[in-house]
Amino acid sequence: MNLEEDKVRNLPGWEIIAPIPLCMGGDYRALTFCCKPGHSLTYVLKCKRDDILNNLGLSSEEFIRVKEEFSKENNWDSEIVCFGSLSYCCMRRNGCSRRDLALVERYPEKSLTEIMKIYFNKKKELSKRILEHISNVVAKKKIEPYLALF
Repeated sequence: MNLEEDKVRNLPGWEIIAPIPLCMGGDYRALTFCCKPGHSLTYVLKCKRDDILNNLGLSSEEFIRVKEEFSKENNWDSEIVCFGSLSYCCMRRNGCSRRDLALVERYPEKSLTEIMKIYFNKKKELSKRILEHISNVVAKKKIEPYLALF
């Protein structure tokens, strides 16, 4: 699979194959960085989450369920962050004060470098879980090349 260089980022835990956010042209794997459906968004005009979910045959409710189950399993629920869970947090390169504060609270014995590696590695796990949850036969064909990247 040939990924466009400007559509991926080098993140700890992902190496060079992390997708940029969907709103910036990222691939299906970037659903891991999307906000919770049903809430107003800062970048509502650029947001492609609902279109991508529809394209893959994944309902907003199922998307939320997958993210919230992951959050519970990983102790990622937090009143500090938007939508009450780190599973909805984005990838912001320069950090997000709420996300980073919640991460420091979850992993107090770790350095920020170690914390960000844990965060992005877990986001990679969540990305794979979201894609593996796709059951639509046509959509499965679309995501197969992306699943091979995990």
